Amino acid sequence: MKELKLSRAAEIVENGVDETLAYMYFPSQHWLRIRTNNTIERVNREIKRRTRAIGAFPDGQSALMLVCARLRHVAGSAWGSKRYLNMQHLFDQELQAETGREAAV
Repeated sequence: MKELKLSRAAEIVENGVDETLAYMYFPSQHWLRIRTNNTIERVNREIKRRTRAIGAFPDGQSALMLVCARLRHVAGSAWGSKRYLNMQHLFDQELQAETGREAAV
């Protein structure tokens, strides 16, 4: 890439590799959920749908109240209480790391 006079772009790609692949430090069972933001997008779509149905708000406070009401609804519903990640994988990974450190000593 550097030969094509894209040195700045190549530098950005090289510097961003660690951030881009940071999800790979977690257990492989978590990769799909960590590398996407589908949950946030779903909440945002729901808020957008509700605010479009209202149309115009008298002030910012009323819009904020609607958003907060939707977030409370999501948090209180079965969808909001569903476990997104099985944290046992992280506990097992940490236990293995501790065992490996003890064996090295």
